[in-house]
Amino acid sequence: MTEQAAPKPFLYVVVCAAGIAADVSKLITAAQERGWEVGVIATPVAMNGFFDTAAVEARTGRPIRSAWRAPGEPRPFPAPDAVVVAPATFNTVNKWAAGIADTLALGTLCESAGLGVPIAVLPCVAGALAAHPAYRDSVERLRGMGVRFGEPCTGEPGKDGGRPEFGWERALDLVGHG
Repeated sequence: MTEQAAPKPFLYVVVCAAGIAADVSKLITAAQERGWEVGVIATPVAMNGFFDTAAVEARTGRPIRSAWRAPGEPRPFPAPDAVVVAPATFNTVNKWAAGIADTLALGTLCESAGLGVPIAVLPCVAGALAAHPAYRDSVERLRGMGVRFGEPCTGEPGKDGGRPEFGWERALDLVGHG
């Protein structure tokens, strides 16, 4: 009698429209190396050239989800064991904290928080927007719901013109697997 391997835990990666999203494959690769199966959900704007969708689909072996499924269609991903939002934008953080679920990404975040699924957020928000009172209140509200935040990144190019290092793997540490 052969034993079946236990299924790998499933991680949802929610990708928002920030320039740093071009490197989301770093997070996916790190998650897979730590034993996760990965499914990507992107905001509709993020699907418009913010990252290489074909490469991400090839890496995960799954289609990227961005739109609601029709009634009666099977769920394309299993239920998540954890969710990572990276990069998380000003718009997404504020809408999510307010309970607005007008995209699949936001609906998934609202539902996952309500189910108690571990969620890690790596914000990529410009300094001026991060100083806005609504954003600060939203972060506080989400933290009060148990959402774990990594160090914020402004996404602004460095003095050398290069993109700052984004702590992709920190999100995996925050959800506590691997």
